This record gives sequence, C-alpha cells and structure tokens, in this order.
Amino acid sequence: MKKQTIYVLRILCVGSILFFVQCTGKNRSSSPSPAEGWGDRMAAYAVRDFMPADKYVWDWAQATMLRAVADRYELGINREEMLNYVRRAMDVTLDRAEGIHPNAVASGFGMAFLARVTGEEAYAHKALRIYEDYRQIVRSSNGGVSHRDNVVELWDDTVYMISLFLLEMYRLTGDEQYLREVAFQLAAHAEKLEDPVTGLWYHGWDNDSEPFDDECSMPGWANNPERRGSQFWGRGNGWVVMTLANTLHLMPRTMSERAALEAMFVKFARTLAPLQDAATGHWYQLPLLPGEAGNFIESSCTAMFAYGIAVGLADGLLPDETFRPVVDNAFRGIAENSLKTVDDSLATLTNVCSGTCIGDKAYYFRREVVEGTPFALGAAIMFYDRYRLLQ
Repeated sequence: MKKQTIYVLRILCVGSILFFVQCTGKNRSSSPSPAEGWGDRMAAYAVRDFMPADKYVWDWAQATMLRAVADRYELGINREEMLNYVRRAMDVTLDRAEGIHPNAVASGFGMAFLARVTGEEAYAHKALRIYEDYRQIVRSSNGGVSHRDNVVELWDDTVYMISLFLLEMYRLTGDEQYLREVAFQLAAHAEKLEDPVTGLWYHGWDNDSEPFDDECSMPGWANNPERRGSQFWGRGNGWVVMTLANTLHLMPRTMSERAALEAMFVKFARTLAPLQDAATGHWYQLPLLPGEAGNFIESSCTAMFAYGIAVGLADGLLPDETFRPVVDNAFRGIAENSLKTVDDSLATLTNVCSGTCIGDKAYYFRREVVEGTPFALGAAIMFYDRYRLLQ
C-alpha cells in the first residue's frame, strides 16, 4: 500500500498539471475520427443477437443493458423497437420480479419506467412491490444497504444497482424521498469505502469480523483493521461515477444533499482524468497503477468513467477545456482498441474484465478478460449515446 500511496500523490500533484497542459493545447479538430456508428452497431447486436428480450434474466448485469435500451427510447433512437424490448423483457419476468437484494432491485427500474411511459397499472403495482422488498434489505451499522443477503457487507457496486431503480421511481412519482435515499446510500457507502486523498472507493467493506467465504472473493480480504478491500477496482469505481452523474442530472439544485454529491463527483473526475492512458484512451483494471506489470486496459470501466464525465460536461459540472479531450480520447480509444466486428452491421466490446468480487492486487490482475457481457455492452452504448449529444 505504501507504493500505491506514493504513486497516488505523484499522480495528483504532478500528473494532473501535465495532463491539463497537454489537453488544453490540443487542436480538437486534429483528433482521429473513430469508427462511424460503433455504438449503433453495438446496440443492434445487444438487443437482437446477444440478449433478445425473450431471454432477459432478472439480474444486475442485464439491468445495465436494459438501462441503455431505455435511454435510447428517451433519446428518440429507434423508439418503438426500444420500448418493445423493455416491455417484453419485463413481461417475461413479471411473475418472478422482486427486490430482495441490490442485484435484484436493479431490474426493477424497468417496471417503473414502463409505468411512467405507458401509464399501465400492472407495472406501477410491481414497481411499488419491489420498493417494499428494497426497504426490507438488511442494512449495515451505518444504514448502508448490504450487497449480500447472507452477510452484511458494503460494496461499491451496490450504489448503481439500487440507484437504477430509485432514480426511476423518482421520475415516475416526483417524490424526492427516492433521491434522498440515493444520496443517503452514497454517503453511507462513502463513509466506509472512500479514500480521502483520491476520492476513489475501495471495492468492499465488511460490517463485522466474522469470516465468510462467498466462493468468489479472495478469502480473508477483510482481515485488516479497516475491514475493507485493499484495491481501487476500475469497474467498481465506474459504478460510483455513473451513479453520481445520473443522480446529479436529476436532483434539483434546491436539495440540500446536492452540494456534497457534486463535490464528490468533481473530485472523482479530477482524479481520473490524468490516469487515462493517452495511447488507448482507456483506464486500467486498477486505475491507480497504469502500466504496472499484470495490469491491463479495461473497456467497461473506461465506458463508465467516460459516460459520467460526458454527463458532467453536458450538465455544466466539469470544464470543457479540461474534460472534453478525455471523452474524445475514450470515444476514439474504444473504437480503435476494444471494438470487435460481428458482421457488417453488428459489433461487440472486447477487453472486458469478467464478473469480479474482492481480492488483492494479484486477484484483479488474474481476472479473465472476455468480450460482450450485458453490463459492458450497456455501459458502452450509454457512453456512445451521451457522447453524441455533446457534438
């Protein structure tokens, strides 16, 4: 950890200055043009071949892709196809839809979305039932929603899964209680996971000292005085950045919780910008250790970070002269380094870290690198669409 801390301080104190000088001196028009329409080809592949609506599974990864589809409807992109996809995905899972843990809550946003855009009572009723399930999820000692239902732990993933649903419930009802709950959960998780120097979050925190083997995490990951993981994982922090961006996009400026969330978001962005790999436009699996042996560029966290920054730019939370080159480079970099053509009209995403729990540095470096996955496709499509809005 000592080596990582020194590296963090060097990045923040020196790297950000060099990055600012480099980026503000760029001629934006001289940037290479990325592959035309890669996000449209990826979206077509996602909904038609990769995960047709009839095969929707009520879980977190699928919910991330479903959010990208719903966003395309909101943006007016293939609206009829996108709405039909969400409707079918919710109809085939209607009987078993529930929210007994965060990963299940995530898909519930689809019910709230359909209740809002169609006005149909069946979806509204189901959304309210899922919210009642959510209220029964076990909480940690500081009120944070436990990531697991068989042990009390806070994970950075959780804030995105529950915010998908809670933010859509706010859009459905206009009731600010849902926004306040998102803000509270962000604060509770940050209390245990946030690094005060960088603003990045550790992957997880254990509420007690009882050993528990989830058959996914590295045994003993919480055997330390802070009872938390030792690493700042890329995609884990990507979930947080997207949650902050989406929450601030909807939250009225009159709400008292907004100032703290905005400060948290800006701190994230200022830490991430100089950590982006200039050559590939990507961030690394462990972002604070770019170029270290065993580390690798990771496309899902790249799409998530860039998505959050793109939303922040559009909403005036981040200065264009500093952060526009970051999203330009990510957009180009994904097209050039993490895009795989499926056929002439379809594409998928490569350089994706597979589903990951908590461990030490070597654990993250050893994770399988795959292509596709619902969460990676969803994040990349969302970034593509938000980036195009900046043009």
